[in-house]
Amino acid sequence: MSANGVRGTAWGLAAAACVGIWLVQTGLRPVTPPAPTAAQAFAGPAAPGGADRDTDAGRDTDHHGTRPSAGARPGRAPLPASRPLRLRIPRIGVDAPLRGLALTRDGRLAAPPAADGALAGWYARGTVPGATGTAIVAGHVDTARGPAVFYRLGTLRKGDRIEVARQDGRTAVFGVDAVEVYRNDAFPDRRVYGAAERPELRLITCGGAFSPASGYQGNVVAYAHLTGALESPAGPAGRERPGPGAHAGGAAAAGPGAPSPTRTRTARGRHR
Repeated sequence: MSANGVRGTAWGLAAAACVGIWLVQTGLRPVTPPAPTAAQAFAGPAAPGGADRDTDAGRDTDHHGTRPSAGARPGRAPLPASRPLRLRIPRIGVDAPLRGLALTRDGRLAAPPAADGALAGWYARGTVPGATGTAIVAGHVDTARGPAVFYRLGTLRKGDRIEVARQDGRTAVFGVDAVEVYRNDAFPDRRVYGAAERPELRLITCGGAFSPASGYQGNVVAYAHLTGALESPAGPAGRERPGPGAHAGGAAAAGPGAPSPTRTRTARGRHR
């Protein structure tokens, strides 16, 4: 159990984790979700949450407590808190409503409802996407009906655009920093759920190798940071509004009651 009440287990699913009940069989070979390539991982041992990565220009800067390279673009100013309503990822065709996720009795993050595989969930007691800290969004990779909202998450690339439409009319715009896959027994809680000094986003689903006996053996995680915002229709519609410069000072965790560094294992269960 973490200090703020969440029992960290991969992307937090208690009874609906990563035993996929849908796999298209081609002869004897299962067709599993695409996995991220090594080229999309962070370079070196660094973890997210520190200096900026200039994904807009396709140019990497140093990370996570190291100094950014000369000429690196400063982080965008955080947005005020406002409930997220919709997630859009143009490159992989995601345009999904967002539903708040709570905790189960044993302190794990509840899974999004499997009855609607097109739905994604955000951790409602954590950081709101666009605010300073680490916002968590989870989605199924598949359901009994077939591929679900995050089936193609592993195909994202550095610099890809993610949009989160919010109740205040603004759309928070994020740039992908990296996409990585982790085994269940080596899931890096601190890297995924830890504090961030700027507005960051994690998209998490099941992935990795697949075992017919126990399901997916890992998790795919996409890391992103805020790069700008789109105004509401009441304002200058469709015009991106970047922040004024450096991110707000002071580290922020993923939010009250949000996942924080703990020992992590994926819970056993089924997508359904």
